[in-house]
Amino acid sequence: MNPILVDVRRGGQVESFHRGALAIVDADGAVHTALGDIDRPVFPRSAVKGLQALPLVASGAAEAFGLDDEALALACASHNGEPAHAATAARLLRAAGLGPEALECGAHWPYHDVSGRALAAAGATPTALHNNCSGKHAGFVCLGCLMAAAQGQDPAAFVHGYVRPDHPVMREVGAALQAATGCDLARAPVGTDGCSIPTFAIPLRQLALGFARFGTGLGLSPAHAQAAARLRRAVAAAPFMVAGTGRFDTVVMDHYRERVFCKVGAEGVYCAALPSHGLGVAIKMDDGNNARAVELVMAAALHALEKKNEADETLLAGLAPVRLNNWNGIEVGQIQPAPALTDALPRG
Repeated sequence: MNPILVDVRRGGQVESFHRGALAIVDADGAVHTALGDIDRPVFPRSAVKGLQALPLVASGAAEAFGLDDEALALACASHNGEPAHAATAARLLRAAGLGPEALECGAHWPYHDVSGRALAAAGATPTALHNNCSGKHAGFVCLGCLMAAAQGQDPAAFVHGYVRPDHPVMREVGAALQAATGCDLARAPVGTDGCSIPTFAIPLRQLALGFARFGTGLGLSPAHAQAAARLRRAVAAAPFMVAGTGRFDTVVMDHYRERVFCKVGAEGVYCAALPSHGLGVAIKMDDGNNARAVELVMAAALHALEKKNEADETLLAGLAPVRLNNWNGIEVGQIQPAPALTDALPRG
């Protein structure tokens, strides 16, 4: 059974708790920190979008279509669907000569409440551009258009069905994920993600390895190492595009810039690259809790590994522990790292 990583306290007592597992690994695969079962395959979902974006840059598609920092950051994003996110996704597609109809991720209302209300007030309905995965999918479309041009095929016809596991675009994306993590995806459990692309179950040990490689370039092909560096620079320059207003990823990377690349996934998964330490981090909460559990574990890991100055301390103090207030604004409890987590992490 995995250890308790997060406690929810009220009146000085533990009211609830969240179990999970944590792996921190270097680019050679050496384990820095391990808590829980780090060898159980888990679906990383959107946490691996940075790795899935490697072919977009390595293929030359990003350069061919003139994709800037905001566009590349959006290709790594699970964004809020705010106007700037939707507009940037549309811009990626226009660069490749296609429109929103090329996206196969489906549509949902913006995660950002203000943006969703504004859309509804205007009498509009969400499109695929508002889907939190639209940037990733627009990147896939750009990659497919470059592949189509190389083969003398019609881009729109070629990219159709790009979400299928056997499509050339998904094969290229899967190959990049396999190369980074060292996981044999042909043997891995496979499911379908919320945005319709395949999602492969990968152990936390190998996910952390993939992000250590993503942060350092070690163990990657030269083309993928250069692509990883380009994507990290893009996200550091445009962190708003990776998530949006008030979101953990944006807040953290707006502060740390190239010191941290972090990405949340559904069902309590979080991955990060810490380039200056040469480490990758992978977390999975057993109950799939994101906002109040896995973010707090990531904040605790950053507090242990990336607290270098007063500004870092100030940022991290606002992320963990989380104070619980009732409807009268009275503090009634806290969500905090459990002893198993704090004891396992290094102390600065």
